[in-house]
Amino acid sequence: MLQTVLLPGKEKRVIGGHPWVFRSDIASTANDGDWNPSSPLADVRASNGKFIARAMYNPASQIALRVLTRRDEPIDRAFFRRKVEQAVSLRTRFLPSVSEGGACRVIFAESDGLPAFIADRFADVIVIQSLALGIEPYKDWIVDALVDATGVPNVYERSDVPVRELEGLQQVTGLLRGDVPDRVRFTENGLTFTADVRHGQKTGYFIDQRENRAAIAPYVKNAEVLDCFTHIGSFALHAAMYGAVSVVGVDVSEDACGMSRENARLNGLEDKVGFVAANAFDYLREKHSAGDKYDMVILDPPAFTKTRAALDAALRGYKEINLRAMKLLRSGGILVTCSCSQHVDADSFGSMLHAAARDAKVTMRILEKRGAGRDHPILMGSRETEYLKFWITQISNS
Repeated sequence: MLQTVLLPGKEKRVIGGHPWVFRSDIASTANDGDWNPSSPLADVRASNGKFIARAMYNPASQIALRVLTRRDEPIDRAFFRRKVEQAVSLRTRFLPSVSEGGACRVIFAESDGLPAFIADRFADVIVIQSLALGIEPYKDWIVDALVDATGVPNVYERSDVPVRELEGLQQVTGLLRGDVPDRVRFTENGLTFTADVRHGQKTGYFIDQRENRAAIAPYVKNAEVLDCFTHIGSFALHAAMYGAVSVVGVDVSEDACGMSRENARLNGLEDKVGFVAANAFDYLREKHSAGDKYDMVILDPPAFTKTRAALDAALRGYKEINLRAMKLLRSGGILVTCSCSQHVDADSFGSMLHAAARDAKVTMRILEKRGAGRDHPILMGSRETEYLKFWITQISNS
């Protein structure tokens, strides 16, 4: 097996639980002839030669090593089956409704010991993403284990993301098992949704916000609500179900708004919820100029940055939409605001909100700080897995 030796001191992060080793942290490799893309394994050793971990290796990637195990054990079909069964068992314990037509993330990559591999379940369909060269040779083993462990026969691949190209892989999509329609119906918190798993964003739906969508219930009764970046209407429909008197959902995609309207009809909420295809930045600006006011504004934007280099620009974008939202709220209103970028940590997010509140000349009180749902467990030692910031705040003019 290929042997990689780290520079002195670089082993501390891996020993501390982080699952990545960057290319710049590697001092040397030995037995290079034993590595190839179809068998991309390597042992990770400290500068003194001590075994630290067994990992997937890609010499062309900035993340050169992705840890699979910290034990000297075989990486075979049984290994991957065990990892999949552990992941499925964890979800089964606290999300029994998934087997009754719900949705959840069944595999959350590094947090479940399967680096760069995502699996989302929607009722009787599983959608997977394979995002690194190292996991690609084992994809069929993982999918077989998923089908066996969940009893779900239908699997579709959505590995159509640019990060694969950084790994030396092409973007791919396609049917892997069974039969998968374009649109799949599932339930969440008592609502029914239809998602486009073949062509929609990511795997078709943002499952990580499931518990946060339920968390808005105490704040939304009798409220007039504006939901920006609504996607397929998930927050908007939850607000309506929980007692809002009117809800407007905004998304730049007319296709997304069309699916939102379909989901509203599915739940008998079309009289309470309307959807507008518009750029959220422009819409917020226009509504402020018009003097409109709301009791709750929800901001659930896509990640404004995928790299640390673009962090400052991303924070400016977050500040603009939050400042505009604060100005649209009646005194005492609720701002629900999120960031799903791993590069925007909680401190940076809080500082941005503080600056926006100061510029908007309002007082902000934080009522709740939340993250992703329990099917997105946080891996200690890897802050990248704690990527979602979901804050419920109150805005007042005094």
